Amino acid sequence: MDELVKQAITKWPNVPHCYGWLGLDARGRWRMRDARAQALGLAGEVIVHAALLGFIVRNYEHDARGCWFFQNGPQRVYVQLEATPYIARSDPRHGFVLHTGAPLGALDEACLSPDGQLILRSGALVAQLDDRDTAEVLAALELDGAAAGDDALLAWLDGGAGALSLRHLGRAVTLQRIAGADVAARFGFERAPAPAADDPPAA
Repeated sequence: MDELVKQAITKWPNVPHCYGWLGLDARGRWRMRDARAQALGLAGEVIVHAALLGFIVRNYEHDARGCWFFQNGPQRVYVQLEATPYIARSDPRHGFVLHTGAPLGALDEACLSPDGQLILRSGALVAQLDDRDTAEVLAALELDGAAAGDDALLAWLDGGAGALSLRHLGRAVTLQRIAGADVAARFGFERAPAPAADDPPAA
């Protein structure tokens, strides 16, 4: 977190939180959601300003509820997550890189949903794979040590036997099945943060 942001929190500790105005989509794009976007349930406009994007990334945190926010000076701007707190892209050097530009790191867990959502966890970092990389990564999966074709992969997702694995940074990581609706609860985050009873009161 930026030092100026820390100082602002200390100086103005009880600024009301902001909900609904910032989103992170499933391709790792930050989106500004104005009143119209919120009212119509739209994703909002993609933020392209480089300095603002850097500021958001440096001050991206989560609270004890698993709600993610951007600390904008003294105010928390809570983030609507289309997928997971981070989005990953495949990378020839690091295996996976987050939408923030940082390497994901060694995988501790990997899960695959029936509709092809690949969820990756490294320590406390949880990321869904960007759908533009799904075909490439799924094509490289192995079932019991051999290449997993489409039919074998579909059979595994339907409950078939065998160990499905993903090779990452020189080791095989065994995949687990997961329903898309269970991802947030399984990994302890909130996709749509809502005000809490102990939030600072609105002015």
